[in-house]
Amino acid sequence: MASFVTIIILELLLFFFPFTSSLKQLQTKLVQPPLIPNSCNETCGKHHVPFPFYLNNTSCVSSSFSTSFHLTCTNSSTLFIKLASQNYPILDFFSDGLLVDFPGASSCRQYNDLNSFGERFFDGKNYFGVSVDNIVGLYDCEDSSLCKADCETVNLPGCDGSVGGGSLGCCYPLSDHSVWHVGEGFSVFSKFGCRGFSSWAVLRGDYSGKRGVKLEFAIPRNFSEVICAKNADVVNSTSVKDGVRCVCQDAYVGDAFANGTGCILSCIKDGKEAYGSDCYIKRHDQRKMVIMAGILCPVLIVASLATLFYLLKRKEKPGMFDSEQAYYHNISFRKACRTRLFSHHELEDATNGFEENRKFMQCNNSTMFAGVLGDGSHVAIHKLSKCENEKDMIQVMSQIEVLSSILHRNIALILGCCVDSNYAPLVIYEYPANGTLEDHLHQKFQNKGQKLGLDWYRRLNIATEIASTIALLHYDKSPPIFHHNLKSSCIFLDDDFSVKVAGFGLVNHDYTKCQNHVCKNDVYDIGVMLLEIIYGSNQLDTPKLALKKIRDGKIEEIVDPVLDYHEQPHCCQEQIQIMADLATRCLLFGADGKMGMVDVARELVHLSKESVDGGNVKGLVLEETFSNSSLLQMISMSPDSMNVP
Repeated sequence: MASFVTIIILELLLFFFPFTSSLKQLQTKLVQPPLIPNSCNETCGKHHVPFPFYLNNTSCVSSSFSTSFHLTCTNSSTLFIKLASQNYPILDFFSDGLLVDFPGASSCRQYNDLNSFGERFFDGKNYFGVSVDNIVGLYDCEDSSLCKADCETVNLPGCDGSVGGGSLGCCYPLSDHSVWHVGEGFSVFSKFGCRGFSSWAVLRGDYSGKRGVKLEFAIPRNFSEVICAKNADVVNSTSVKDGVRCVCQDAYVGDAFANGTGCILSCIKDGKEAYGSDCYIKRHDQRKMVIMAGILCPVLIVASLATLFYLLKRKEKPGMFDSEQAYYHNISFRKACRTRLFSHHELEDATNGFEENRKFMQCNNSTMFAGVLGDGSHVAIHKLSKCENEKDMIQVMSQIEVLSSILHRNIALILGCCVDSNYAPLVIYEYPANGTLEDHLHQKFQNKGQKLGLDWYRRLNIATEIASTIALLHYDKSPPIFHHNLKSSCIFLDDDFSVKVAGFGLVNHDYTKCQNHVCKNDVYDIGVMLLEIIYGSNQLDTPKLALKKIRDGKIEEIVDPVLDYHEQPHCCQEQIQIMADLATRCLLFGADGKMGMVDVARELVHLSKESVDGGNVKGLVLEETFSNSSLLQMISMSPDSMNVP
């Protein structure tokens, strides 16, 4: 019990002492500090040279470090690094590498030679490798199967710096690994008939890129010296074979090297991030602290006794998760919420105390609320079930980190999260002004006082986008990502009725959920949603009634009156029947693995392509969206040739 009292006292002392490891500090939006220059404070133009890089003064680095980190400054303004007999202009530095331009680049060129980074550069003996954080734009490829649709949503500036100038006909993120692999040059794309390429560095969790090629650096694993500073960890390189780097632990910043600036304490002070000695109380504040301590000591004693009495009376729940303990067990909240850590108070204000009329989704012990932040931004706040133990919290944070890193036009943007041991975890999504699919199907969405409905073509396209996006997560990601919570209230719609999938269930131990002898998973759930797309405002209580009508050949009795089934063209009536049949098979065969999400996506994509001839312009956009994905190859295959996990 004494440990709990100590925690309470420490939390009270936080009012006066900058305790850097507190989770409450991390709930302030953090700004990444600038890279610290090397010990010689060398500069070239606008660049401060960080360790382990150096210009001419070798005392700035360990004498045994490779000369590969030696840089050249030309005209006191331009930095170069020489690798494999080529000089690469340096555009920027990162904590794990640097951004370089193409060798010999003297003018703005939209596309560059695929051999710009030759194979000699990747002979396995260098300290550098092409980072997986690069997104490549490919020019004039004869085979578009390598193109990926999920990188088209990233803002990529043109070579002249213009916004939107990097719009691509074909893009490929190196993190995909299906065509390009670590250690290869860019010439690998020539076998697809590509004639040139551009490159942007897009850091994980970001939605905009910096033009250039990011190179990751590393030190050989068998390096004889101790290279990492105190409060730093050794991590494996992702792009350099048998290479390692040093990374500062949470609450510390710096280059992390023993011979560099090491790792400096970081804290929140006066609402801003401070470093080093600024995190400690200065001498001239001591007198003030003595006076304040004299006033507060009685208060602390009373509070401690009251807390002790409360804890002795309370029956503690076994296995309860403590967010402070989790922090010390290396659950990195900064990592998972790469964009923003919200405070619970901030989200309470955004939802007026999570009032009932802000709720628009509830299932599986989770709830989603509509909210408005202080800056006027509309958000959806997903309140998950409270984590009962550390294992569940680790799973939640891991899932948030993975979802935050996915850039796809049909997955809702995660703005951040809120983690507090006193409350359930919260995930904050960007909330489009067009509401949810449920709003439109059930005639809840109002625009200027008028209720709106969805025509059949829009419903078909929405169903296809949902199935294709979930199939992409199931089959194109490793390990696969399952939604666990798929329903119409989790499907956001933007201005042009494009789908944004949200509301992922993040604490699930099994892929298939069984309740009341009925097993459910994502395929089963999309079957229910397909039926809902058909019956819409009829709002049937259970899918059983819909299935009975379908089996009896009376589908017209359940079709949404908004669609006016008998007035639909014959081709649309057939499509409604086909979707109903597909929904039935999802419910019957989805949970036992006989039918996969890729099967659902394949049938809906083929059905939506037929709608293009019926005047559905959106179908053309849909086809373009998924034609550049590797998923298309799976969708195009016959069932007999499919071999998916």
